[in-house]
Amino acid sequence: MSKTVLITGTSTGFGKLSALTLAQAGHTVIAAMRGTTGKNAAVAQELAALPNIHVVEMDITSDTSVQNAIQQTLAQHGKIDVLVNNAAVTGYGLLEAYSLNQVREMLDVNLFSVLRTYQAVLPSMREKKNGLIINITSGASGFTMPFMIPYFISKFGIETITEGIQEELKAFGIENVSLQPGVYPTEMNNGSKTGVNADREDIIAAYGESSAQAFQALGTALFGKMAAFKMDPQVIADGILKLVNMEKGTRPLRFPLDAIAQGTDQEFIDSRAAIKKRWLAAYGYQPS
Repeated sequence: MSKTVLITGTSTGFGKLSALTLAQAGHTVIAAMRGTTGKNAAVAQELAALPNIHVVEMDITSDTSVQNAIQQTLAQHGKIDVLVNNAAVTGYGLLEAYSLNQVREMLDVNLFSVLRTYQAVLPSMREKKNGLIINITSGASGFTMPFMIPYFISKFGIETITEGIQEELKAFGIENVSLQPGVYPTEMNNGSKTGVNADREDIIAAYGESSAQAFQALGTALFGKMAAFKMDPQVIADGILKLVNMEKGTRPLRFPLDAIAQGTDQEFIDSRAAIKKRWLAAYGYQPS
């Protein structure tokens, strides 16, 4: 059955691929992006010319823009069956070398934007007692790594939203899934899309060459594996399509798609869920 799917951040990467993939599968795609008459005008026109794709202006850092885009979509299509929170930026550097303004920007784009879209779309989903929200997080969302701490703060936050709100929305028939990709060759990782990076040069210098070498070693390892495993972003778009097409009630809370992890991501998810179950039992709380 065809669904109306709103995807954020469709000008590049996973978002654009997902818009194309779902539209080709027969779903009605609302391709949300900012700058539809400015810097992203060309891609907006490209997508809007395709069957089953409707482009909408959305700046995920603006409460008003998010609300307007959701209301415009509901007015035109009557419903939003699926929301895919895809838009995000990455960022690298020492935690101490991040100014607070840079951390705020990271959280505004990656985390607060998700809260904005939830608050904008949930009233209509609750009214219909139906909906699916897919949040793109990270393969390392259950733990952290050096030189990417603000980024992982934002992704940890989305994991927290997904897991906690699943229980809160159960009575309304709304499902939530955290899709956890690994490292893929998209604009976010190849340098063509600006990230939110550490900006305090004096602190970077104070840490010295050993820190720079450790950062370089981490990047070499991650991107070397990405090449060795031939990571294809289409896997994520296909994964989103699979989740959309799944029968209600069968979708997992977390959906890892990372060949590099070689199954350790699913092992981590399963072990964490088992420990949480025992923890809840110890406290005498049983989710409904």
